[in-house]
Formats: sequence, structure tokens, C-alpha cells
Amino acid sequence: MRAAHPEQQQRLYAKLCRELGPSTLAALSDPDVTEVMCNPDGSLWVESHVQGMRDIGDRLAASQVESLIGTVAALLGTVVHGRAPIVEGELPTNGYRFEGILPPVSTAPTFVIRKRASQIYGLEDYVKAGIVTAAQQKVLLDGVRDRKNILIAGGTASGKTTLANALMREIVALGDPTERIVILEDTRELQCEARNAVQLHTGDVADLTRLVRVTMRLRPDRIIVGEVRGGEALALLKAWNTGHPGGITTVHANRSPACRRSRPSWPRPWIWWRSSFARQKGAACGSLRA
Repeated sequence: MRAAHPEQQQRLYAKLCRELGPSTLAALSDPDVTEVMCNPDGSLWVESHVQGMRDIGDRLAASQVESLIGTVAALLGTVVHGRAPIVEGELPTNGYRFEGILPPVSTAPTFVIRKRASQIYGLEDYVKAGIVTAAQQKVLLDGVRDRKNILIAGGTASGKTTLANALMREIVALGDPTERIVILEDTRELQCEARNAVQLHTGDVADLTRLVRVTMRLRPDRIIVGEVRGGEALALLKAWNTGHPGGITTVHANRSPACRRSRPSWPRPWIWWRSSFARQKGAACGSLRA
């Protein structure tokens, strides 16, 4: 997959903006909005911090959605059609994550755009919002200082990445300033202010499992993985257990005990955390154990 030339990117991005239309662009420019979705019926939905998921009342024609998915494919240097109906990746102009699907996989063209976090929260923000207690904050800070591996479990849009960013902020604040951090992701969502950091991104030439293995040759002190879903989990465990403790990763699971049961090979020491910061719904915090 080869991205378009910069001048071509500018033309394609201008075309994409026209195809997205004013309602979608307005939603994307709203700092409170985290995701914009177009369903197969053309309805536009957004997810925001304050109002949650809602239909904004506008519609896009199927031909318009199909055209913009094709434009994104061109931006990413690939093609999309009936025999290759899925296009996914980061928009090169702003880093937004894009997922577009055409028939026959979907009944009609559909897409989701996820924005990068515009604000990085600290653990003190969790305490102020009543999402974690001061005692739980202390456990997490002690885990960072003691270089414990931290696994964040939660559902889609539950705030796993938000919490991972908050913990990385604490790593930078509390850790050795010369500590070398290697970050691996499918989509660039983790944000790290460390001076001695390397961020790697999966692609056609290297999947997450291979990047975890490559990381061992990059002299990491801590290894951070945006999300583990498959075989890369074993490679990550081996890396963490061979002199690289203090890592962070996220996984999809309803509750931390369920995560433990589905992945019994996770070793200790661990801090388990169920994240629901993004939704900010009441009690929020799940089980925590060091």
C-alpha cells in the first residue's frame, strides 16, 4: 500500500471534504465529538463526551458514501470495490482512523471516522471526576513506579486508550528521563511526551506480532502496545518477561476477571483495570488488584 503524493493528497483531501458534506465536517470539528458514523441507511451518528451516541438528523446518499470511501482508499494508496470491499487506515492529513465498508459485506456503503484524543487526562482528573478514588490512584501510581505490567480491559469506546494515555503521562512524570519507551499500534492513538521514545505503526509489511519481536532489538525499557487481540499477546508476554517490565496494553473484555479467564496465560505482577472513563457513567470503576 503506497500513499498518494503530497500534492495529490491535497487534491484528494479537498475532494473528500466535499463528499463528507457540511454536517460531517461540522461534527469532526467539534472538540466534544470523538467518532462520526454513517450507517447503511445514510443516517449520520456521532459519539461525544457529553451527549454520548446520537443521530444528528442528516443523511448521506449511498453514492456519496461510496465515492468518499473510494477517495479515502486513494489517499491510502489502495483500492476498494466489490471484491475488496473494506478500506481501513489513518487519514494522512489529520491522523483520524477510518473504516469504510462496501457491499456485499454491508447492505450499503458505511463508514466510521474516529478522531484522535484532543486532550490528555491525568490520573488526578479521574479522581476529580469521581471515577477513581484516591486509594485506587495510589495503586496505579505505585504500579507505574514499581514497573508493574498494566492491562486495561473494557468494551468499545469505554476509555481504554484514554486511560493508557493517562498512565503514560505518569510514566513520563515519575520515571527516569532517560528511560526508552517503544510504542506499537495499529492506529496512532497513544500520545507520549517522553524524549526517548519510538512509535511504530503496523502495516502491510509488518503486523503487530512482528513489531513486538522487532522491538526487542530497539533496546526498550518499557513496551507499550495499543491493543492486543491475537497472537501478538504471546509475543508481548515473552518480551515483558525477559527484562522489559512496566508495560501497558489494552484488551477488549467486559470485566477484568473475564479477561483473565479468556487469557489464562497472563502472568503476574499485574494491575487489572476495567476502564469506563469516556462514558463517565456513575460508579464506573471495576475490580483492581495489584
